[in-house]
Amino acid sequence: MHDDLTFRQRIDTYLHRLVDEEEAELVRLSGELAPLCAQLRSSLTRGKRMRAAFLYWGWRAAGQPDCDGVIRAAAAMELVHAAACTHDDIIDDSRLRHGVPTAHVAFAEAGARGWGTANPYPGSVRRRSLRHDSVWNESLRTDPPRTDPLRTDSLPPDHARQEKSAALAMMLGDLLMGYAAQVFATCGLPGAYVARTVPLWSTLLRETVAGEFLEVLRTGSDAPEVTESLEVARYKTAKYTVERPLHMGATLGGAPRRVMDAFTAYGLPLGEAFQLRDDLIGTFGDPAVTGKSNLDDLRDRKPTALLATTLSLLTPDARRLFEKTLDNPVLDQSDAALVRRLMEECGARGRIEEMISERMAEARGALDSVPLPLEARAALAELATSAADRTL
Repeated sequence: MHDDLTFRQRIDTYLHRLVDEEEAELVRLSGELAPLCAQLRSSLTRGKRMRAAFLYWGWRAAGQPDCDGVIRAAAAMELVHAAACTHDDIIDDSRLRHGVPTAHVAFAEAGARGWGTANPYPGSVRRRSLRHDSVWNESLRTDPPRTDPLRTDSLPPDHARQEKSAALAMMLGDLLMGYAAQVFATCGLPGAYVARTVPLWSTLLRETVAGEFLEVLRTGSDAPEVTESLEVARYKTAKYTVERPLHMGATLGGAPRRVMDAFTAYGLPLGEAFQLRDDLIGTFGDPAVTGKSNLDDLRDRKPTALLATTLSLLTPDARRLFEKTLDNPVLDQSDAALVRRLMEECGARGRIEEMISERMAEARGALDSVPLPLEARAALAELATSAADRTL
């Protein structure tokens, strides 16, 4: 049986060694890079290492043995995840992740002051709802802009300058993504194996950016559709969390087409279940347990399947109350409690739980559609449970 703790320790050991080596190189360039080193270490210290596990078991499902090379290749998936989280936290202006300050918050607390004019509209990019931003809406037009794009005074003050701390965190995210490519390319597996995955890397990055981009565009929508919310979940989370790491490991290992197809049939519903659970945690979770706010998704009006389902089930009177509460620019815990009650009373929370169960059953059924080594099959079944049955 798969020893999850030992596997995570192997991934952690490799990542910590990478940080030690890179910290020495960075500090050699300049002592002022110490805050970057600290956040590099922090971004890789915690995590369930789920994406690494999916790559590893994709490799093992192809009939390949355990080896240090695949551990290093799997660790690259955690670097991709750390990069994506760093960028996502900037976009959301999330203050906490795993109970500690996010990178841009930590840089600010360390003394990275803003440059240029002060931002009169503090908060996240998403929180400054795009539907009310005439300049952004104008920028989406196909005809030429009415303002000089080279003049920063033609933009609202909140778009004219970024805070230095956010810029520093953005560079950290870029660095993490660069490390991911480096670690994977030098993992020690045969070069021909690694070369087979090049198209998958392009696909993984394209899909992840597409999902994030669509989420930003659709945040603040008056009436998000469930199908649109699931589309965002599929590209932003499901594919890069489950399907593509599995494909990466299976491709490294030379798995046949039928295994790749089975991993898609398993990975997409499981990845969606993972995101649906995350949506519930983001609204109903206890911050003391989850290590993150349970107000951000509501304040930002993220286009989650939970929000879309709620809006589709509420009565007209309840919907007016729901919309009025969500539109409060200083939404607090008492407002959130009312929103949560309305979500439960209309049946939205229960419907999301049903959607998770349906997708879990679909994922488990996909494992039975193709012959797999017994150990790999058992490990993937365990991973499915841990991905979707997380604590609120």
